[in-house]
Amino acid sequence: MTPAAVTPEPDAAARRREHRAWYFYDWANSAYVTTTATVLFGPYLTSVAKQAACPGQDVDLVCATNLSVLGIPVNPGSLALYTITVATLLSALVLPMVGALIDRTGRARSLMATFAWVGAAAAASMVFVAGTNWALGVVLQMVASLCLGSSLVAYDAILIDIATPDERDGVSSRGWALGYAGGGLLLLVNLGVVSAHDSLGLSTAGAVRVSLLTAGVWWAAFTLVPYLGLRDRPPVNPVHVPAGRGLVRESFGQLKETFTHLRGYPQTLLFLGAYLLYNDGIQTVIAASSIFGQEQLHLSSDQLIVTILVVQFVAIAGALLFGRAAARIGAWRSILAGLVLWCVVVALGYLVPDRAFGIFVALGVLIGIVLGGTQALSRSLFSQLIPRGREAEYFSLYQAAERGTSWFGTLLFGLVFQLTQSYRYAILALVLFFVMGGLLLSRVDVRRGITEAGNEVPAVV
Repeated sequence: MTPAAVTPEPDAAARRREHRAWYFYDWANSAYVTTTATVLFGPYLTSVAKQAACPGQDVDLVCATNLSVLGIPVNPGSLALYTITVATLLSALVLPMVGALIDRTGRARSLMATFAWVGAAAAASMVFVAGTNWALGVVLQMVASLCLGSSLVAYDAILIDIATPDERDGVSSRGWALGYAGGGLLLLVNLGVVSAHDSLGLSTAGAVRVSLLTAGVWWAAFTLVPYLGLRDRPPVNPVHVPAGRGLVRESFGQLKETFTHLRGYPQTLLFLGAYLLYNDGIQTVIAASSIFGQEQLHLSSDQLIVTILVVQFVAIAGALLFGRAAARIGAWRSILAGLVLWCVVVALGYLVPDRAFGIFVALGVLIGIVLGGTQALSRSLFSQLIPRGREAEYFSLYQAAERGTSWFGTLLFGLVFQLTQSYRYAILALVLFFVMGGLLLSRVDVRRGITEAGNEVPAVV
């Protein structure tokens, strides 16, 4: 059960070069995560769905007519959230297979880029979602979400190969910080496009669609940096596929083995359970914040983009701040402190008055401080708890709960809205995920978990 620990190559200069290349995939995909998944596409798909269900009605009004999705009645206001839910359920089946393929082939860099470019093509194709064509939007959002999760399985696994245990908190935090910078920079450009749509000869919807296109192109173009700057590595303890059985078939069979293997590492399993809960809360806040601002607080698209810009640029400092805190008190304690702040964020969100843009921005500052830090340190802490040779396989389970693929939270958020017709009650319900996740995380014995996984214990745990 305790594999021999394998550390990255000792050449510090070579590692730093790969660190810099690795950071840029955060820069690349964050454009889609920020511009499309967080800010623009949820409200835009909601407005398209409302036009289909209630033709000619003002999109700012509540539409009481349901859409029929495969014979199931769905409120247009919940469609985008339910789409994320379905994509995550598919991820639960697909990502473990992706992780097994990566571990067995040793082609993490190549597979990361392949999934990224397919996802970017789907993201760029969102420019064609117009009128009442909500079905195309649903399909493209699901493809982009699945490909993003698959590429991040490979990306996260590469962290273990290029950074020593003592480097990982800092490397992970700097990657998140650069991601927020890249996502914020493109969003700033898109803010200008949406705000000046009249002078550019575009409607508001047209400006949004152009912005969706730029996010896909950005994701594809900057993926070239890690693709060229990283290298594939031979797999650790490679599994030989029996004669007559294909790698894909063997990888599907690995799904059951992954869960069975994970049970042999109770601290890793406990951390993953905690992460599943509190990250569902984080991801739902990210996915639903723009819908909450537009539909409940009646804020404009320009105001929403300004708020997310504030979050993005504050999150750069937040990620670096939490990285420094982890160097002093450890990642585990830093994440627990972050979860307390998330409970405060959710409670304050419930109290924000309608059209209170200034208060909404102030809440965004608080979100920015805590957002990047909890996510970056969760990634680096989990990397310490993974036995060698199973990196991508374990990160596939981790990614099932990663950004844009939460489903317990989005399902609860959508159901609460459908039952109450109020996004305030829906946002307040999310405090359960932070409380329950924090309680589970408080029970994780990190030092024991690292030792059981056969890994080197960092100087500060």
